[in-house]
Amino acid sequence: MSSITPAEVKVGAKGGGSDGPRRPGQVSLGGLSLNLRASGIYIAFALIVALFWVLTDGALLQPQNISNIIVQNSYVLILAIGMILVIIAGHIDLSVGSVVAVTGALAAVLMVNMGLPWPLALVITVIAGGLIGAWQGYWIAYFGIPAFIVTLAGMLLFRALTMTVLGNQGIGPFPDQVRTLANGFTSGYLGNIGLGPLGGADLFSLLIGVTAIAGMVASQWRSRTARAGYGQVVEPMAVFVLKMAAGAGLILFLVVQLARFNNLPWVLVLLAILVLAYSLMANRTVFGRQIYAIGGNLQAAVMSGVKVKKVVFWIFVNMGVLSAIAGIIFAGRLNQAGPTAGNAFELDAIAAAFIGGAAVQGGVGKVVGALTGGLIMAVINNGMSLIGSPSERVMLVKGAVLLAAVAFDVWTKRRAGAAG
Repeated sequence: MSSITPAEVKVGAKGGGSDGPRRPGQVSLGGLSLNLRASGIYIAFALIVALFWVLTDGALLQPQNISNIIVQNSYVLILAIGMILVIIAGHIDLSVGSVVAVTGALAAVLMVNMGLPWPLALVITVIAGGLIGAWQGYWIAYFGIPAFIVTLAGMLLFRALTMTVLGNQGIGPFPDQVRTLANGFTSGYLGNIGLGPLGGADLFSLLIGVTAIAGMVASQWRSRTARAGYGQVVEPMAVFVLKMAAGAGLILFLVVQLARFNNLPWVLVLLAILVLAYSLMANRTVFGRQIYAIGGNLQAAVMSGVKVKKVVFWIFVNMGVLSAIAGIIFAGRLNQAGPTAGNAFELDAIAAAFIGGAAVQGGVGKVVGALTGGLIMAVINNGMSLIGSPSERVMLVKGAVLLAAVAFDVWTKRRAGAAG
């Protein structure tokens, strides 16, 4: 069983200039050894952001544009969180775009046509998404039909159901609370604070950013201390400090820019909660370890007593729930549910997972990596739009990035096999 861990840099072994045993994708940089397979996605993201920052004369990182990138791509990022778990387990889900459409349509019917209170309608919609996931999970886990076939059928079935419910017209508008969740921003609870040449920024948003940084550092320090306690290799303190400083700088920059514009988008708050919850689940729970075990070596997982059918079933239930949440967000952002909603969302979610480090064979992947992969796609879309590139060129670049990410994964595996 294997999984992508945070970027690891370690000092070469003493004596004779040896670097010691290397991991897949690990390269030597002077006296340091860098695991490119773990950290390559973050380096690529930084380079892509820097490239488009130059090409757009700085427009990419303006406060309003950063907010637009997050809000406009939130539903794909939500889907990517669920998709990475599906792919880690060695499966695929082609139906998520259609599930986004049908759950958005259901939410619209409940709130607009039937006049149900919006909290009740949202709960019913999320439950419906879970039932859709359970339907597909049953055929995959207990009936033994490959996920590719089941979810391909689901893509057609749920798209047809959406068109049956909506016909050729959309349903809207949605209640203000739902629109706020999709497009709104947190209120300035504590007022603004001056930031010199940067102007004013929302104090509450800045405090949230500082809290996030403190939580990140505490979590990484605890993880590092635990690994050292078990005698595992950890990066030198100087490298650890540099990593924390880079992460803190990124979070602080993002929060300051958002606080200068219109505070934190509510959908970013939702995304942060989902990423934290699913990262903890994947890394710290028995269920998470079982997902990696199934994708890494199915036979070994079965022999170890993992209830594979049950785990796979719940992975698809979870995917249905997250698809319903994405459907609500997307419909709320457009302020209506339409029959074409969710078109090609499954491709974006799958691409985000693979660009973010998921292995084609399963068993490898990380929630934060999938989120980073989704942001890479979002930055490419936004940056090329800012420089006026035609849509076909955007698709060309995105396809090339996806191919390069998967090729890199295959290459590192072959190197590891040759080294072994």
